[in-house]
Amino acid sequence: MSGAAPFPDGWPAQVRLALHAVADPQRAPAMRAYQRDQFPFFGIPAPARRAAVMPLLKPRQTAGELLANARALWCMPERECQYVAVDLLNRQQRTLGVGDLDALLGLVQDKSWWDTVDGLAGVVGDILFAARRTDPAVTRHMDAALRHPNLWVRRVAMLHQLGWRQATDRERLFGAALTLAGETDFFIRKAIGWALRDFARSEPQAIVDFLNGPGSRLSSLSRREAGKHLSGVH
Repeated sequence: MSGAAPFPDGWPAQVRLALHAVADPQRAPAMRAYQRDQFPFFGIPAPARRAAVMPLLKPRQTAGELLANARALWCMPERECQYVAVDLLNRQQRTLGVGDLDALLGLVQDKSWWDTVDGLAGVVGDILFAARRTDPAVTRHMDAALRHPNLWVRRVAMLHQLGWRQATDRERLFGAALTLAGETDFFIRKAIGWALRDFARSEPQAIVDFLNGPGSRLSSLSRREAGKHLSGVH
């Protein structure tokens, strides 16, 4: 196995060395092909990746360190480095706040694909969910994201309430779905359906009523995804 390309000393370099130590070049081509040959891979399955870097993810970092280290990992070529950045941010998201959303959305727009974007959507959602305790209208920060020229930022805006269950702002959820209803991109249409289906686990009748009403103008893909496991949708 060839040596790792040089990077500055520090925490991100330690992560890359830990990943390089468990790289499997025989797996890398298939992993790269699965992501449409957009990114090089070390060839490390997720369980092995997480085990290799877990000791490095445990020490607490400041918000500045988290964002700087995530950005440094984003600049590294192998896709597993970005996966570790998302794992780091997810693990320590309580250190971050609303003021860090712009930096996170900056990552969303770099080396963008669903595999990292959806993880970052979870981080954004966790930050906003926590901030609602002191600012109930904090999800307004997603209004601009919903109309952002970058489709992946719009996907984050659609997905950020995943897992909120009864705390979901249904008016904002339905409004976002209708705002994006005319989009033809697969990943946006899929996100609409996914977000609605997630809320249906808590409020199935609300989703049935929405799909039979204003949501009737959603794409067939969005409606099909949203209506999975529901009856009474026409």
